[in-house]
Amino acid sequence: MMIRHLSYFVALARERHFARAAAVCNVTQPTLTVAIQKLEADLEARLVVRSHRYVGLTHEGEHVLAWAQQILADYDSLRVDLGGLKKGLEGTLRLGVIPAAMASVAFVTEPFCSAHPAAKVSVQSMNSRDIQRGLNAFEIDAGLTYLDNEPLEHARTVPLYLERYIFVTRRGGRHEGRSTITWKEAAGERLCLLSEDMQNRRIINKIVESTGVPIDPTITGNSFLNILSHLRQGGWSSIVPHIFSFIIGDTPDLLKLDLVEPVHSQAIGLVLSDRDPLSPMTSALVAAVTGVDFERELARAMGRET
Repeated sequence: MMIRHLSYFVALARERHFARAAAVCNVTQPTLTVAIQKLEADLEARLVVRSHRYVGLTHEGEHVLAWAQQILADYDSLRVDLGGLKKGLEGTLRLGVIPAAMASVAFVTEPFCSAHPAAKVSVQSMNSRDIQRGLNAFEIDAGLTYLDNEPLEHARTVPLYLERYIFVTRRGGRHEGRSTITWKEAAGERLCLLSEDMQNRRIINKIVESTGVPIDPTITGNSFLNILSHLRQGGWSSIVPHIFSFIIGDTPDLLKLDLVEPVHSQAIGLVLSDRDPLSPMTSALVAAVTGVDFERELARAMGRET
């Protein structure tokens, strides 16, 4: 009963509305209200600010919310773990992935799915700050993000590969026949880049600033689909992670140049909640990627294997 009441309480804190929380929990609003009142009585603490509508949690309620999220996550993990002992790992692995790593996420999910065919995977596009919140609230099992730039707090890491950068533009222009371009040259082009709330863009800004020139893209957005659309249309160029060569492929109308002066790289990997034991899903993911040479796999996929 306590588990159920905690789940109602977490739903209310998430939905911030009694009727919506009741609908999510598949109960009537009076049932949800009585359950939370019973939880308050059991804990001898007022958890919700009293009003005719949802206003927020009390100071005690905020503390209980953090515990409730952890207790519910542990309870779910216990059930998954016991079920896995009987018939193999089932359930859903929840991954938060920064847009810059979306092109490589299949290289992470493939070994996991091969090892656990009965399990499913849910991939959500998130910025690094949302991944931090998701891990803290036990809403995701792991994140795929930058490791050494704006590192997450209270998280353990599993390095996977180094992200490098390429300049992509239409063929037939003044860069035809080249294999490299400097960051200073690239910054002066008509660019389409991610917006500054994305970590990838903040990394690019720092690199360009180190060359002593400004960067002022014509088009910005929070999706690489936006960038790819403008590249294919032909009026813009972009700076993207080298793994996007895997997505772009041998597109005949696009020219890809390695960025130099400086040659820069950033570590990409998994971030996990810094707690023991790890959830069965998280443990299974770590086991699945351990020993995989991601640099080699990515190079092979991009046709760059030596």
